[in-house]
Amino acid sequence: MPNLRKIEAAVPAIREKKKVAAYARVSMQSERMLHSLSAQVSYYSGLIQKNPDWEYAGVYADDFISGTNTVKRDEFKRMLADCEAGKIDIILTKSISRFARNTVDLLETVRRLKDLGVEVRFEKERIRSMDGDGELMLTILASFAQEESRSISDNVKWGIRKRMQNGIPNGHFRIYGYRWEGDELVIVPEEAEIVKRIFQNFLDGKSRLETERELAAEGITTRDGCRWVDSNIKVVLTNVTYTGNLLLQKEFISDPISKQRKKNRGELPQYYVEDTHPAIIDKATFDFVQEEMARRRELGALANKSLNTSCFTGKIKCPYCGQSYMHNKRTDRGDMEFWNCGSKKKKKKGTGCPVGGTINHKNMVKVCTEVLGLDKFDEAIFLEKVDHIDVPERYTLEFHMADGCVVTKDCLNTGHRDCWTPERRAEVSMKRRKNGTNPIGASCFTGKIKCVSCGCNFRKATRNCKDGSKVSHWRCAEHNGCDSPSLREDLLEQMAAEVLGLDAFDAAAFREKIDRVEVLSSSELRFCFKDGRTVSRNWQPPERVGRPWTEEQRAKFKESIKGAYTPERRRQMSEHMKQLRKERGDKWRKEK
Repeated sequence: MPNLRKIEAAVPAIREKKKVAAYARVSMQSERMLHSLSAQVSYYSGLIQKNPDWEYAGVYADDFISGTNTVKRDEFKRMLADCEAGKIDIILTKSISRFARNTVDLLETVRRLKDLGVEVRFEKERIRSMDGDGELMLTILASFAQEESRSISDNVKWGIRKRMQNGIPNGHFRIYGYRWEGDELVIVPEEAEIVKRIFQNFLDGKSRLETERELAAEGITTRDGCRWVDSNIKVVLTNVTYTGNLLLQKEFISDPISKQRKKNRGELPQYYVEDTHPAIIDKATFDFVQEEMARRRELGALANKSLNTSCFTGKIKCPYCGQSYMHNKRTDRGDMEFWNCGSKKKKKKGTGCPVGGTINHKNMVKVCTEVLGLDKFDEAIFLEKVDHIDVPERYTLEFHMADGCVVTKDCLNTGHRDCWTPERRAEVSMKRRKNGTNPIGASCFTGKIKCVSCGCNFRKATRNCKDGSKVSHWRCAEHNGCDSPSLREDLLEQMAAEVLGLDAFDAAAFREKIDRVEVLSSSELRFCFKDGRTVSRNWQPPERVGRPWTEEQRAKFKESIKGAYTPERRRQMSEHMKQLRKERGDKWRKEK
């Protein structure tokens, strides 16, 4: 009989559509460029939707954004996020320069997309990122695009500098006190009054900090409604524009790719244009303010009247941090004066001073008096003879004298010890007797539990249990030679509630009625009421209940023991036992 085999009809496979998106960008804000961006969006929307094998995934467009980096390109970053989410398979773009003008950014982005399985197609260059030689061509052409960006930047800079040579500023910059009317700077009267006031305060000898506080107290703010701060006031005092003249090219962009802006400190020529607009401050006053600022800068902290300065201000230096030591006071422990390195103000990790520690002010004055050979310290002689003091290591001062010699002296910090005067000791003792030794975070038992045998208070301690919980205990502060028991807080609360006749422990009632709890022995407590009554109770420490080992723990312990007894260890123990038998004879075992 012949064999029959049925051949099923082949079901045609349905091709999965590719999710295709497009990216467009223009970098200049103009009507022509806006039309160009609109044309790119329309073109790619139609192109994708006409292809039957493609599924439209959208068009991402950044307008008026440079392609030298990706920081401000929100649509570009949104497109990459959608690629990460699997919403895009192919990206279409007009050219490499539209996608990125930074070679590093371009290659990193293309490689990242390639790892996600997303292909980028550059129409003008006819490059596909998934092709074998695609990355090589991208590298070469991206370098051209980056250099083209540099060339455009250089051409723009050349045009700006040519205009500056003719006295034309680069755009309408913002400046407090003026506004632009067409191409002319016009004074804003109410703002000009604040500018004059800032200059007048400085001429009157006030510091910028004093001016800041004065303006804040009167509610005077900047044009944007922000508080006047030291940096804003400094900008006003140093801006030559207020004299009716312009100084052009005070700043410049060093790199067109990174867009890093730098202050022009002589790297490029500057152009001084006179009488371009009405002045708020006359030139003579402005020049005098600049000279005064230079003088104060030379004096440093001594020029700032708002600071509490002394003859040591700016004289004590850290040779490692390059910072001056700063004067500090503490009043919570008496009048403690000390100096520490200015780097302590820095919050960045790893910027701490390697010397550390502080310099006690009184001890430093004594050491200075000794170095200068005086019976009594004299500030004038110190300023005349001492150039500066270095702190090479903790509690060591290195005096660099004006005549060139160097004297090294020890200066111990005894501030904490010196502040414990008899008066302060009595004050602290009274406070502790009243409030306990730990008033911060204290409980109702703090300072109430007394050890009769040694006279110490009980202190709270916390122990971690194996199950992750914590148990609080009260123990005598005398650790050595005292046999008072450790009182578990939860059991102590139960006993106190029973003594007070309460169903549940009440901390407020305990504070109100109980004067103290005396620990008479390891098994007896006495509750002393404020009305004179006493109640004794026997204390039964809870039995410690262990947990049996699991089989896993036993096996782990056995393995660790086996691993510890190496042949070398066995040999050492054997030699040790032989030596014991030799020394002790027949009675080598310890007697029980």
